Order: sequence, then structure tokens, then C-alpha cells
Amino acid sequence: MTDFDGSAQSWSLVAFCSVVSLTLLLCVLTGPDRDDLDEFYTGYRYLSPLRNGLAIAGDYISAATVLTIGGVIALCGYDGVVLALSTLLSLLLLMFLLAEPLHHTGRFTMGDVLGRRLPGRAVRITACAVTLAALVPMMVVQLAGVGQLLAFVLGFSDGAMRTGCIVGAGTLMIGYAAIGGMRGTALIQILKTVILLGSGLIISGLILHTFGWSPQNLFRAAARRSGTGDGFLRYGLQFADGPHRGLDMVSTQCAIVLGGACLPHVTMRMYTAGNARQVRRAMSWAVSTVALFIAVITVIGVGATALIGRTGIVTADPRGNTAYLLGSRAAFGLDLSRAESLLFATVTTAIFLTLLASVASMTLACANSLAHDVAARPGMSPLRETALARLAALAVGIPVILLAVTAQHRSLQPLATLSFCLGASAIAPALVYSLFWRRYTRAGLMCTLIGGTLSVLVLMTGTNLVSGSPRSAFPEVDFNWFPFTTTALVSVPVGFLCGLLGTLLSGRAAAARERERYESIERVLLVGPSRSRSR
Repeated sequence: MTDFDGSAQSWSLVAFCSVVSLTLLLCVLTGPDRDDLDEFYTGYRYLSPLRNGLAIAGDYISAATVLTIGGVIALCGYDGVVLALSTLLSLLLLMFLLAEPLHHTGRFTMGDVLGRRLPGRAVRITACAVTLAALVPMMVVQLAGVGQLLAFVLGFSDGAMRTGCIVGAGTLMIGYAAIGGMRGTALIQILKTVILLGSGLIISGLILHTFGWSPQNLFRAAARRSGTGDGFLRYGLQFADGPHRGLDMVSTQCAIVLGGACLPHVTMRMYTAGNARQVRRAMSWAVSTVALFIAVITVIGVGATALIGRTGIVTADPRGNTAYLLGSRAAFGLDLSRAESLLFATVTTAIFLTLLASVASMTLACANSLAHDVAARPGMSPLRETALARLAALAVGIPVILLAVTAQHRSLQPLATLSFCLGASAIAPALVYSLFWRRYTRAGLMCTLIGGTLSVLVLMTGTNLVSGSPRSAFPEVDFNWFPFTTTALVSVPVGFLCGLLGTLLSGRAAAARERERYESIERVLLVGPSRSRSR
């Protein structure tokens, strides 16, 4: 039930080519004018709350959600469902705590948010550096995943073919960001979300139908074929081999909840809403969409285990990253009709588009930060800054392509974990402090960003994701000294502590100045300008 026959492969290839053509056409048709800076960075805030909500949900439903968490659900059951719910909790945190203040203070980039409260070129350059450090690893993961996906679905094993797929997808991501700008990448995210959710709902229905529309029967069947019995339905299976499985799980959830809410390609969507009311409505749509998809991925992941068994999933990929595809294929039974082949091609295309859309949004966020926070100067013409942003997409994209080609044959989980931990340990403390702490100083902000980033980079090298296990990035060596799989349990407190100490050591005079500055803009930070509130 897991073999992809010639019909499914042919339909998938046709669908891949069609979606590439369609998305490029969308970018060309909706792309901004050469001298229209606001349109390139924000799409003129033209998106309705529904469309903006689907775009935000699309940023959350990344390849890490579909492939990685889908695999954890299939192999670890309960623990995987908890991780998926952590993604939803992250979105709720963004909705209730950060969304409106980010909309009120941000114009184009995270540097605008931090610079509104604590202006200075050093702040913008550091914010740009942290943006790149947080997003480039995730971009490498998603881009390398394109080659793995196409090799798995289309059935080729040649390394040169995989490399060609990565280079081609990387060229597309640069084109999406440079040509389409915010509006083009948002439309791709919307298209991806609709196709992924629609096809997932149909597959989930087929799987539930197989088990008599009883989730209880589905989970019991999965437990029997999981190789762990009732442990599949209980807490602790994901980190069962570790010395601190409870703390490991807490650390991972902390990274997902805080990091997912603060990654720059997600927060930039807050700047595209027209007013605070539209932000709230967009976030409501995003939460509803992500919640529905979590239900879908749970059914498909558990269904993969119930229909195929743990052995079949691990044989295809030891980490279970192909479980979503395997579960979708198994839902149709042994033989595929033409209609079923077409539907399965829709599923594979949705995942392919998920990879492309996610990496395009991240490329745009990095390019915007490089152009607006670093390269742009006061008085620069919109035409020149827009051209710089498009060149920045190329400057970001080429190194990412080279890194993805180099890293494609190693475990990429450390890079994905690194991105979330940086978001949780450096960006989250900086945003919380700058938006809500009156005495927070520029020195405190710099300490937060630099200290949180360095703590993650140092600690991550000692995790078992990097070395010391057969599934690590460097299994041939062992310099594993850190006791947890992710760094968040230590690095998040370090990030907050660095900001606290940096502010306290700035002295009372600096704290008093920043308090006065905060009070002068507090209403705008927390409530927004009068015209936004009155709408």
C-alpha cells in the first residue's frame, strides 16, 4: 500500500510542473511596481482578514509541521499530538500577546519594531543578523526537503537529480520573493493552505471511514502496530532513550511555543493588516485553520501507523518524515483508480508547494531586513530600496542553495531545532521586553539578542542532534555533552537574564530616559494610533 505506481508518479510530475507555472504567473501578475516600496514590503495591506489569516496559517503549517511533526505523531503517538498542539498554543500566544503591538509598531521588519522603542543603527544591524541566523537554517532544511520529496515520490535515487531539484527550487524561491514581494508570497501561502487542507480533509475522511468513523478504533489499531503497545497512547515515548525525557519534552515544547510565535517570517504578517481589528480577525482565521489542520495531521499520522505499521514507516525514513505521504497513499488501498491517482497527486503537490511557499516567505523576510535595516539610508529613493530588496533576495538565496546541496545527505533536524531555539531565546525576550518593559534599555536589547543567540549556538553543538547518535548530523563523532535534545530549557532563561542584566547595568539615568521614551509612545505601542482604533 505504500508503493507509488507509475500513474501516481505521472500525475504528481504533471501537478508539480503545473503548480510551478501557476505560482510564477501569480507572482508576475501581482508583483509590485519597481518604485513602490510599501507594495513590495506589505502588499499595501490589501489582504482581507480571511486571506491574511490563511497566509499566517500557511507560515505556521510549514514542512516542519507537515513532515516532522507528522512523523513524530506516526512513531510516538501521544507525544506527537502534544507537539502539534504546541504549534497551536504558539499561534494563540502570538494572537493574544504580540499581534496587535507588532502591528502598531512595525512597518516592514523586526528592526522597525525594535527600533521604534530603541532607535539606533546598531539595533537594526543586530536585528538583521539575528533574523538571518534564525531563518537561514530553516530555509536550508526546507530546500533540501524538496530534493528528498521529489526523489521519494518520483522514484529516482541519483544524487545529481536531487541536487538539480534543490537548485531549481532555490531559483524559484528567489524568483517568488524578488518578483512577487509580500503580495505574491502571500498568495502562494494562501493557495498552499487551501490545497493542503482540502486534500488532507479528504484523506482523513477516507482513513476514518476505514475504521468505521471511530477515532477510538483508529488509535487502538495504531497502538497494536506501533511496536510499543499502549505506550503509543501514553506520554514519554519520543524521548524514552534519554536521561531526562520529561524535561526534554518541556524544552522542545518551549522552543516550539515561543520560537514559532516570534520567527520573523511570521511576525512580518502582522504588518500587512490594515488596522487592529483586521489583525484580530486575521488571527482568528489563522487559529481556526491551524486547529483544523492539527486534527487532519493527527488522523493521517496515526492512520499511517494503523495501516502500514511502524516497520513500514521507519523503512521508508528512520525519522518518519514520509509518514504523511505514506498514510495518504495507504488510505486508498492496494490499487489506485485514475481519480485516486489525481487526488494523491494533489497531496504530493500540496507538500511540494508547502516547501516552496515556506522558503519563499523566509527569503522575503531576510531580504527585507537586509535591504531596509542594513543597506537603506535616510533619504534613499523607493526605487533604489526596492531594487536593493530584490538583490538581497538573490544574496540570501544563493548561499542557502549551496548550503542545502552540501547538507542534503545529513540529518537536518539540528538546523530546524536551531531556528526555533533562536526564535525562543533571542527574538522572544527582545520583543517581550521592548514592548512591555518601560525601563528596558538599548544595552539590554543588545545583550538579549547577542546573549540569547550565542547561548543557543554554543549549547546546540553539544546536543545529541549534532553528534553522538546514529541519527545525528555527524554520527561518526561524539562530542555530545548537553543533556537535552533542544536548548530552550536553558537558553530561553539566559536570553531573558541577559536583557535584565544589560538593563540593570546601564544605570539609572539610562533606565529613566528609556522609561520617559516608552511613556511617550506607550499608547501607540499597546493601543495603536487613533485612526486605527476608531476604524
